[in-house]
Order: sequence, then structure tokens, then C-alpha cells
Amino acid sequence: MKKIIVTGALGQIGSELIEKLRSEYGAENVLATDIRKPDGATSGPFELLDVTDGKQMLELAKKFGADTIMHMAALLSAKAEENPLFAWNLNMGGLMNALEVAREMDMQFFTPSSIGAFGPSTPKQNTPQDTLQRPTTMYGVNKVAGELLCDYYYHKFGIDTRGVRFPGLISYVAQPGGGTTDYAVDIYYKAIEEGKYTSFIAEGTYMDMMYMPDALQAIVDLMEADPSKLVHRNAFNVTAMSFEPSQIAASIQKCIPDFQMAYEVDPVRQAIANSWPDNIDPSAAIEEWGFKANYDLDAMTEDMLAKLKKKLKAS
Repeated sequence: MKKIIVTGALGQIGSELIEKLRSEYGAENVLATDIRKPDGATSGPFELLDVTDGKQMLELAKKFGADTIMHMAALLSAKAEENPLFAWNLNMGGLMNALEVAREMDMQFFTPSSIGAFGPSTPKQNTPQDTLQRPTTMYGVNKVAGELLCDYYYHKFGIDTRGVRFPGLISYVAQPGGGTTDYAVDIYYKAIEEGKYTSFIAEGTYMDMMYMPDALQAIVDLMEADPSKLVHRNAFNVTAMSFEPSQIAASIQKCIPDFQMAYEVDPVRQAIANSWPDNIDPSAAIEEWGFKANYDLDAMTEDMLAKLKKKLKAS
């Protein structure tokens, strides 16, 4: 990777990914794009881009001289259920455009999949890398189709496509963006601001999670990995921890003893969560490109609370 274009650069992952990429590859070598303008100054080049406009995407990639495209633009799980047709058009249309740009310019390609690609018939414990995938959400259908499309472009056209199945991602930088796992971000904000939180996910509902620094490092490590060692190439299972709401509350209480948790379950997001695995098996990613996560729940909680206290005080 020498010249990288990132779509959805103002989203939950993209907003932090561009900063990591710029720190490692040079600010001038990472073009951030999104459908809206950033609120303030940027640390490097930025262009407006609607990913459903394939012609504009190709023009930007050619003008920038990109050799890598990281396609992060997507509508997340709960938002996709509110407007499934829009989700299909954005998620799949944008992905097809990005893959076509990669094909025409022979670029390296990354896009994230998700644990949302699994469904209620998938084994819930230690979910294998290769297993039954029959999701019951539009977001999940998009992700499965995306995994297959990336494999197709690799086998049919020789495009160097790569990707991971992310679990819920937790970050102090970007606010929650409409995902089912977002309670695990919002809870830290509320712990500091109000000392209490009402969870829309029921107690006892386990989901895989990862702290954003580990997720960003996983992207870079996979993209820099020796392609000859990649058996699966796309949609690698990655995870750092699996917990349910009362466990994250207990972790917060180690730092904020008076923190209180209540529950007001959202049936839509709970149904989505129930369809996902309790924990997944990342052994293929470990074996094929050396994936590892450095943060467990308590380490993440300590860092999240410290960083958020500074952020919220500054605002």
C-alpha cells in the first residue's frame, strides 16, 4: 500500500482508520472521502464522494493515483432494518462500484464484513471460520453477498481482495452510528455523564467485541500480509472478547463504583443480537496472518474511561 483511498472516511471506523494510515504511510498518501464534509480541518486530502456514483469514484481514484481502496461506506445493522431498500442500494451498490474501480485499476482492496453475516442457524459457540450463514437481517444479507462478491473478484479477475468479519467495535472517538452493538459504546459516555445507563440489549446476551485500536491494527496487518499465506483471503473471523451487558457494567464499576445499570430492551435490536453468535473462532486469522488482540474487557474499560473523560471535559 502506497496511495490509499478510503470511502466512508467520516464513519465509526473510517474516522480513525484514516489517521492511523496517515501516521504510517504519510498524510499526503491517504485520500479520505465521504458523502458529507468534515466538521473541521482535516489532517490530509479529502474529497466529497457518493459511493453510489461509480464514475466519480473512478475519477477520484485515477486523479489520486491510488493503488489501494479501503471501502468502509455502509449503513449499519439497526439503520438498515429501518430502510432495507436504501441499505441494499447503498451497501451493495457502493461495494460493486468500489470493486469495479479496483478491477479497472488493478488495486489492492479491503472491505469489512461483520458477525452480522451469521444467522440464528449458525453455531453460536466458537463459531467456525467456515460455517452456515443464513442471516435474517438486510445488513447480514448485504454482508454475506459482499463476502461472496469479494471472493468472486479475486477468483474471476485476480483482484487482491481482503477483509475481516468485525465484531462490535468500541471507540471513544466516534459516536454510536446505528449498530446493534452500540450499547457497548454508549454505556461509557453515560457512565461518565450520568453515572447510569439503560441498556437496550437484554442481560445475558453475549456478543463478540473489539477495541478500535485492535481493529485498526488488524486491517493494516491483513493488508500487509503475505498473499501466498492467505487461504481464506476475505471475511476472516476476528475478535478480542465476548461479554454481555452486566459484565461491561461490572467492569465500569471497578473504575466508577456507583455506576448503575438498568434495562429497557429494544425488540428490533434484541432480535438482531439474538441471531448472532455468542463468540467466534479467530484461529484462521491467527494462523494465516498473525492476528492478535491486545485489549481485554478491563483494559479497554480503563482506557475508554480515561480517554472519554478528557474528551468530554474538552467539549
